[in-house]
Amino acid sequence: MNCLICFILVAIIILGLALFILMSFNKGAPVKLDVEKYRVSYLEIENNLKQDDLSCHMTIINADKLLDQALKELRIPGVTMGDRLKNAKSKFHNNDRVWSAHKLRNRIVHEHGVDLTYKDCRVALAGFKEALKDLGAI
Repeated sequence: MNCLICFILVAIIILGLALFILMSFNKGAPVKLDVEKYRVSYLEIENNLKQDDLSCHMTIINADKLLDQALKELRIPGVTMGDRLKNAKSKFHNNDRVWSAHKLRNRIVHEHGVDLTYKDCRVALAGFKEALKDLGAI
């Protein structure tokens, strides 16, 4: 009976170690984003942009969400998107452009009555698109 209990405990320990090792190797594996999914999502966001404030605001918010989703899928660490952007800065060709687009999103969400021109929206959208390309999402 004692041998059986010892055998079961040893088997559980070996199985646990094997799972731990397997999870450790998988954790460092590179993540491949679904380019088609991101391309379709980005085009839908871009096609919804009209020359009015509401569509401009929603376009910026949705593009920001799409970029954040890509950062999360790539396992970029951070509690907030700002944290993830800081940790991913080496991945972006133009980090300032990405931050400018994200800050515009923050203004839209946190400030009342933010007026934007169609050009402002296009510039921010181009920043998000460039960031998604840099990440290999589109």
